[in-house]
Amino acid sequence: MSIVGVGIDLVSIPHFAEQVDQPGTVFAETFTPGERRDAADKSSSAARHLAARWAAKEAVIKAWSGSRFSKRPMLPEGIHRDIEIVTDMWGRPRCRLTGAIAEHLKDITIHLSLTHDGDTAAAVAVLESA
Repeated sequence: MSIVGVGIDLVSIPHFAEQVDQPGTVFAETFTPGERRDAADKSSSAARHLAARWAAKEAVIKAWSGSRFSKRPMLPEGIHRDIEIVTDMWGRPRCRLTGAIAEHLKDITIHLSLTHDGDTAAAVAVLESA
């Protein structure tokens, strides 16, 4: 097993909150119904939780892109929708992939860490080969 990619992303929660539900923004079709439901079930702002999930999706994409150094990018349109961030009953995040990215990363384990503090949400993704 070896690390094949690492990605990190930071999100300004106030800026994200202004845009997340605006029609026509990239965020309109980004989150799955499950991600929106999980965020709505939280006692604090749904935008905080969605911002952390957006950061996680971006971190996964950056880790994947980094693993393809000097190779042609393979990012299909609408890739964020194919990366779903789910949590177990204790709130530990996991990445569920569908579509083309699931095929490209079928032999890869994705480790995630998400956080939000103050006005910032962040995530780190580490891709590990089998």
